[in-house]
Amino acid sequence: MIKQFEITLPPFKRGAHLITHIIEPYININVGIAHLFLKHTSASLTINENADSSVRRDAQNFFNYLVPDGFELFTHTLEGDDDMPAHIKNMILGSSLTIPVTNGRLNLGTWQGIYLCEHRDFGGSRKIVITLIGE
Repeated sequence: MIKQFEITLPPFKRGAHLITHIIEPYININVGIAHLFLKHTSASLTINENADSSVRRDAQNFFNYLVPDGFELFTHTLEGDDDMPAHIKNMILGSSLTIPVTNGRLNLGTWQGIYLCEHRDFGGSRKIVITLIGE
């Protein structure tokens, strides 16, 4: 069985935001695979620590240090100084996740959560396609 949903997330400020609780209600298969695809190039999806918010803060600080806004070598600045850095961060982290589903739940580790990483100051709402393959 294959099921697919497209959801729209509300706008988030720049940073790493736990969205596991938003995704979980759409997991309506017993066993299989959940594939998440973010339809944007200036935000990312990743899995990481879900308990301590300092992990999200540190990740945000690291990526802003690694790829700073207004970097002088970037020429793609049509939408502002955070435009190309957001695209680079997306290239590093990626736009999709594949997660096993077991007993009707995402089979994440004890301390794992799904993050939407918003790389723009004003990124707006984001769309995610959730594809479930299983039974």
